[in-house]
Amino acid sequence: MTDYVDGYCERVAPGLWGEPFNDLGNLAFLVAAVLVWRLANGDRTGRVLAGLIGLVFVASTVFHLLATRWAAVADSVAILGFMVVCAVVFARGRWKWVAAPAFLALTAGAALLGGGLYFGTLITLGVFAAVAAAKRDGSWTHFAVAGAIFALSLSLRALDRDVCDYVPVGTHFLWHLLTGLVLYLVSRALLRP
Repeated sequence: MTDYVDGYCERVAPGLWGEPFNDLGNLAFLVAAVLVWRLANGDRTGRVLAGLIGLVFVASTVFHLLATRWAAVADSVAILGFMVVCAVVFARGRWKWVAAPAFLALTAGAALLGGGLYFGTLITLGVFAAVAAAKRDGSWTHFAVAGAIFALSLSLRALDRDVCDYVPVGTHFLWHLLTGLVLYLVSRALLRP
């Protein structure tokens, strides 16, 4: 678990600050956490979402500073944990007991089929948008925009290694910037009255 991970264009050697753009890109998560905290205005759910986004900031920063397997796991678990809570908050009422297992099953299925760990999140955002639209809930637009941005974000994450020769810092830092925006938009949609 302490093995060195060299998964991004920007990292050329082990050690702290081997990925400065990726680490600075993590500030998007911190900004999102602060904005959601302020948006929550004392609401418990909003504070939990803000805290989870803050955890994503910490986990991702640690991963991109240390570049170890255990930190990579912590990074992924933080984002997936945020989405599990979002699924439960979105489901509300009598369906919330199904939300977390359904999201995790979708995520595992998508990963096993070669879609990657975050493809389940993209599908979930589409489901959130469709269900909210069917209920004539105005939050559907936030979920739809978040889904579109997340699709772009995932694409940039996937392209990182392929563009190393042309963009030495890669595109992974853009994944951070856009995903920070996505976490904010999803939280904002969930906190709508």
